[in-house]
Amino acid sequence: MRKLLIIGALALVSLQAFAQKAGVMRFGVETGYAPMEMKLPNGQLTGFDIDLGEAICAQMGVKCEWVENPFDSMIPALQAKKFDGILSAFSITEKRKEQVAFTDKLYNTPPSLVVKKDSGLKATAESLAGKRIGVQQGSTYETFTKNHWAPQGVTVVTYQTTDLARADLKNGRLDGVADNSVVLQDNFLSKPEGAAFTFAQPFLSDPAIFSKGTAIGLRKEDTELVQKINKAIAEIRKNGTYDRLARKYFTFDPYGD
Repeated sequence: MRKLLIIGALALVSLQAFAQKAGVMRFGVETGYAPMEMKLPNGQLTGFDIDLGEAICAQMGVKCEWVENPFDSMIPALQAKKFDGILSAFSITEKRKEQVAFTDKLYNTPPSLVVKKDSGLKATAESLAGKRIGVQQGSTYETFTKNHWAPQGVTVVTYQTTDLARADLKNGRLDGVADNSVVLQDNFLSKPEGAAFTFAQPFLSDPAIFSKGTAIGLRKEDTELVQKINKAIAEIRKNGTYDRLARKYFTFDPYGD
């Protein structure tokens, strides 16, 4: 039995070594979040996060593989080793830091609320009392709205994707949708179906929830991988790759402060 255990351990080491030699980095992604991550009609993935991931992998000398996964189960899937890292507009929060390790920041864009232009609504608990606000399940926007607005009489409605929330807003089943301002602008306000809507003021703010932007989430034990990815991020920032990719999607610097 002891000999079998030794053989099994050696086999596991061999498999781990093989996985490392294979040179593959698997990123978990939820694709309904343009312009950060989206799927084209032919099934190809694209978006700022996808481009950043490919650039980081190229800098590391490995191949990127993308594993689609619901956003609200990203951390359990990471811990179950379904993939090696979360690269899907994954905000850095203190709560998530308890479960995962974060790389250096990828970008930091402001969170906001969209409402009908003629609603007179503001992005405050007082203004939204009695209203229905849609958010993506498992997101920092769910955390914010449930912490700040729900106790003041705002109904927070969660959705599997923000596409579903925006559809309900358009059809009058919601009074607003909280999400990333870049995503809301690109996917909704800049399109014909979003013509009757606008950003409510002020932008959402809570340093404990929307603290330091987004990054790649990794298992805490993968400290060497964190260092490798941080080195790759620093290099694409330095050599102009980051800025070139950002110009494909934004008219401003999404890196933030």
